[in-house]
Amino acid sequence: MKGKTMKTRQTERPLYRVSFARITGQDEDGKDMLGRPKEIGAVWPRRNGKSGGILTLDLIPIELTQRQGVLFLVPTDDEGGAR
Repeated sequence: MKGKTMKTRQTERPLYRVSFARITGQDEDGKDMLGRPKEIGAVWPRRNGKSGGILTLDLIPIELTQRQGVLFLVPTDDEGGAR
């Protein structure tokens, strides 16, 4: 069953790509400055017409657990690339 799931996943497209950017400091106005975003996972559609999505992360940045960064959800287009 696991092999079939992996094969099916390879032919589907994610709804969103998930990226993470670390907070690298603050500007003179006190707003957070972010580092370059790194793709860390994706949001996949649920099966059988269920609403919502399933978040899969390839890695979990330690800064995320310490609230020292932000997540971005970037929609994918019909060809599977980021917009």
